[in-house]
Amino acid sequence: MASGVDVALALSDEELGQLLELLHEADSTELKLTLPEAEQRSAVAALGMDPLDAQIRQVYFFDTPDLALDAAGVVVRARRIQDRAHDSVVKLRPVVPDELPDRLRESKNLVVEVDAMPGGYVCSAAMKGKVGPEDVRAAVAEKLPIRKLFSKEQRAFYSASAPEGTELDDLSVLGPIFVLKLKFSPEGYDRRLVAEVWLYPNGTRILELSTKCAPSEAFDVAAESRAYLARHGVNLEGEQQTKTKAALEFFARELAAAG
Repeated sequence: MASGVDVALALSDEELGQLLELLHEADSTELKLTLPEAEQRSAVAALGMDPLDAQIRQVYFFDTPDLALDAAGVVVRARRIQDRAHDSVVKLRPVVPDELPDRLRESKNLVVEVDAMPGGYVCSAAMKGKVGPEDVRAAVAEKLPIRKLFSKEQRAFYSASAPEGTELDDLSVLGPIFVLKLKFSPEGYDRRLVAEVWLYPNGTRILELSTKCAPSEAFDVAAESRAYLARHGVNLEGEQQTKTKAALEFFARELAAAG
């Protein structure tokens, strides 16, 4: 996780001003760090993570075979979650919070969040919803229209954000990705960390560490987190990977090969 000082030094005055404005307008901030595969096991041990405490998730994305939604900054996703209600989301990124319609900002289902990782940040708007216990399986098996995974409010947000001609029911299923999610409080660290391991069908995996905080705390929490992880030997300089992007590109290649 980049510290507040690192972020500030990496940005121009204009970019820093834009980031501060985004933080002021956002609902929350999530600080993220992905670790190279060769260093994941050592990080798990150093931070005292217990894989048996992790929650299993199955994640599906929906896009066109040529990833037209991804190119437009739109993410459409549904998740099956162990021992929890399943959910769905329509996400748009990047966004400028104060340019979103008031009716959207007033929705209890819309979350505007700044994600920051070493090397950059992005502000997104996510319209969230709950899904019935069998709906995701039915939709990916083509027994239920994809649009049924999303509320009326989500469908309206999608229609306003997606490229023309990309109807929800015409999208391809990309997935699933199996995910292990662990929430834990490591010794000597006052905040809760979240570890997610994304297991890709080709045997590769991404381990992401993250923590959420109020936007006003972002720089201080980033500096504190960076110092803690560095003391425990966690590599903070590795090339960063985006979980969603990696999943979309993997399954788009599979679709192309099958076609």
